[in-house]
Amino acid sequence: MTVGEPAVRREDVLAVEEPLEIRVDGQQFSITMRTPGHDFELATGFLISEGVVAAREDIAAIRYCAGTDDDGLQTYNVLDVALSPGVEPPSTDLTRHVYTTSSCGVCGKASIDAVRTSSSHPVADDLLQVTDRQLASLPDQLRAGQDVFDRTGGVHAAALFDGRTGELLVTREDVGRHNAVDKVVGWAAEHSKLPLTGTVLMVSGRASFELVQKASMAGIPVLSAVSAPSSLAIELAEQTGLTVIGFLRGTSMVVYSRDDRVKADQ
Repeated sequence: MTVGEPAVRREDVLAVEEPLEIRVDGQQFSITMRTPGHDFELATGFLISEGVVAAREDIAAIRYCAGTDDDGLQTYNVLDVALSPGVEPPSTDLTRHVYTTSSCGVCGKASIDAVRTSSSHPVADDLLQVTDRQLASLPDQLRAGQDVFDRTGGVHAAALFDGRTGELLVTREDVGRHNAVDKVVGWAAEHSKLPLTGTVLMVSGRASFELVQKASMAGIPVLSAVSAPSSLAIELAEQTGLTVIGFLRGTSMVVYSRDDRVKADQ
């Protein structure tokens, strides 16, 4: 509908948003609102970001449970993750007592202290250096991979790049920006690429606290975003030694932490 012009009726394509219940060894751990697809990656990446597991080898199996709709059809909206022998189940401090919305990846934490999860893959000593020109090329590469966004205009995206060669490794989309990152991390775990030393994570929105946490937990040393970071995100980045770049648009950017990893392309 355009102001001052007659209304036009037509069909529109909407981004799908459905709940996914994640169980760990049969016990409910979290419910997140997500775009269906790459659910096993999502669950794996989520458990890595929560500190429940550190690698794919810590997971024995992932399977869909019998979640059905009113007609008795499988919804594929319930996953059970079986941990490998010897892997401790999540503590009650990590258990989420309410669902996770598509806009918030840390809602419902039993304790705010549990948000500051310690990483099995620290990034402070990562020696990666990237050029400003290389960083400036990332948003266009991310945008080129946003097929669902092209159809709906309603999803976020995250892409992982090799920081040394600039190679695009994977792109994932989801209604939740944190889910898109979890899917990227889960993909890396499935391909035995953890820790993600020497990589750059590019996201289509802002650099929030939760995304810094997820990058840190996966061993990603550089997080870049087209929009702004939050103050808490930069606080955590400085504590963990992670480089955060915001407002990455065109040929300009703002480096908020660990600027020693960004060098000018002379």
